Amino acid sequence: MMKLSAQALLFLCLSAVNTRAAPSSPQDNNQTSYGSDTPPKITAQTRENEANYTAPYFPLLGFTQYEHNPILSPNPANAWESAYLYNPSAIVLDDKVFLLYRAQDEEKTSSIGLAWSEDGYNFTRYNKPVVSATEWYEHIGGCEDPRVVRVNGTFYLTYTGYDNVTARLCLATSTDLVNWKKYGPILPDYESVVYDWRDPKAYFGLNKKGWTKSGAIIPERQPDGYYYMQFGDTYLYTANSTDLIHWNVSGDGVPFAPPLNVWEQGLMESGPPPVKTRDGKWLKVYNGMATGLGGYTATQYSTGQLLIDPANAPLGPPLARIETPILQPTTATEIQGQVDNVVFSEGLVQFKGKWLLYFGAGDAFLSVAHAPVQQ
Repeated sequence: MMKLSAQALLFLCLSAVNTRAAPSSPQDNNQTSYGSDTPPKITAQTRENEANYTAPYFPLLGFTQYEHNPILSPNPANAWESAYLYNPSAIVLDDKVFLLYRAQDEEKTSSIGLAWSEDGYNFTRYNKPVVSATEWYEHIGGCEDPRVVRVNGTFYLTYTGYDNVTARLCLATSTDLVNWKKYGPILPDYESVVYDWRDPKAYFGLNKKGWTKSGAIIPERQPDGYYYMQFGDTYLYTANSTDLIHWNVSGDGVPFAPPLNVWEQGLMESGPPPVKTRDGKWLKVYNGMATGLGGYTATQYSTGQLLIDPANAPLGPPLARIETPILQPTTATEIQGQVDNVVFSEGLVQFKGKWLLYFGAGDAFLSVAHAPVQQ
């Protein structure tokens, strides 16, 4: 019988007050990450990526799960992250991996936390949330699912503000990852056409006005003068901006990429911000949900890849996509969690000779998979 630590026992007791208790972590080591009241200092001189960074080819394959997953779990000592912890964005700065992750308290209000690591696996976390619910559009539900890019020394964070009625794609900026200026919902009037796979008599319908999620910014201005972002939580759509602050829906709302593969027929959502490939295209990791076809469990979330070309085809379609997921639920924390059968990838970095793909497991824990850097 596995002996639980005192901290793990406390975590189980606290989790029992949730509508559905979070599963206990199978690893003791991920309960021992250190907390700090002082995050690393980031300045205009802080270097992004490693000095020997090597751009990838498409596709980027060979991901295997870290043997000690999950690497971050809820922390009962901090109320704001005491129930669930998952869905991280990632960036490499000054030879450290920084994660911005989603955490939930016992009322399931989400905040965004900060953690850092010198090896990519063992993290120190900042004891305070860096983005929390302060605005009307974040009331009750909070701030969800961060994705971060850095352009000219400024960090641009997209996240979902959720008031338990409407999910709104929001934006914030920072120069140090700790202090953030919020700009509010960035596509407040958008009304997307959505696909409802559960209703065979009415496949398509209109989403709630302003319902937008999962925005992944391409962190490079394109030849036409625009920055682009794919967003959405049914199909992927496109938005454009000249300043990374003010955004407009591109192409009259025509989908950038509809589901094609059997494992993504339910919906598609952006994963991490796209990564530029060695031949000047962009590799986009994304998440898809299955409908029960092809041997994939209904509502299962898996991770795939697209090859996109914003310079020549900013509105899509993708140039290529892989047919089978690079990551899907296989472990206990992924198969049973706050939401069952979920891996949801939001962070991809190259660090110390590996690609590290950070993801949420069962909407309850934070895990990582690694792959070799291509030669």
